[in-house]
Amino acid sequence: MGQRRWHNLSETLIEWVIRLCGISAIICVFGIFFFVFREGADLLFHRFDIVQFLFSQEWYPTSQSHIRYGVLALIAGTASVTVLAMLMAVPFGLGAAIFVSEFCGPKMKEALKITIELLAAIPSVVWGFIGLTVMNPLIITVFHAPIGLNVLNGGIILALMSVPIIVSIAEDALKAVPDSYREAGLALGATRWQLIYRVLLPAAKNGLLAAVLLGVGRAVGETMAVLMATGHAVKIPTSLLDSVRTLTATIAAELGEAPMHSDHYQVLFIIGILLFSLTFAVNLIADLIVKGIRNK
Repeated sequence: MGQRRWHNLSETLIEWVIRLCGISAIICVFGIFFFVFREGADLLFHRFDIVQFLFSQEWYPTSQSHIRYGVLALIAGTASVTVLAMLMAVPFGLGAAIFVSEFCGPKMKEALKITIELLAAIPSVVWGFIGLTVMNPLIITVFHAPIGLNVLNGGIILALMSVPIIVSIAEDALKAVPDSYREAGLALGATRWQLIYRVLLPAAKNGLLAAVLLGVGRAVGETMAVLMATGHAVKIPTSLLDSVRTLTATIAAELGEAPMHSDHYQVLFIIGILLFSLTFAVNLIADLIVKGIRNK
């Protein structure tokens, strides 16, 4: 009787620990948003021009005569680098995940998975040094660009940083597809590629979308690598060889020099709110897409 009571108590304790772990994630997210929102709330609600902030290209937070806080060029820089990175990372990441999951032998699969995990463990500042010292002169030589710190450099570096995450999550999603699906497809005479395209990819679409979203989140939220590889110029890019500045790089570069609780300090936190909102919107749209696909 005592052993059964102890067993029930242990199960109840474990259940509450799991619940607290789940709730703590929600609390942490709201706590982070509250902290960022609190630091920028005074400027946001009292003397802030949201139209100029979102639609002006002029970012002069330390001007002596006419201070301007326009992040349109920063948004364009973030979007251009992220889109280019995803155009490279998503096909390579999903292709590598399919290869590792469906075509590799056991020894090669283990070696590739270890290599991918090692790539994911490389610090972002190291990737930034690679962009600064390796990709910079390479882009100048190949494309005859005046400077190699530009959208192309940042996109390549972010793609290399995002691929390991996409591969790991996508490979897990493909591996989670029941073997009965594969056996049924082969029994119906499907080729290996037909099995992947017609059976595995639709069955693992939710996990694959999650992998892509994590890659997008890594690209949007990356700071040091894009700070070192994109040239840090406030302008809307017109080509892949233009230097740009991202939202995250602006926060990292200027927060340490902005006086505490000044307008400049608070507007950097408003940029943080903007980043938080963009990430939330991406995840919400993806969730709606998944629900729409599931309902079909």
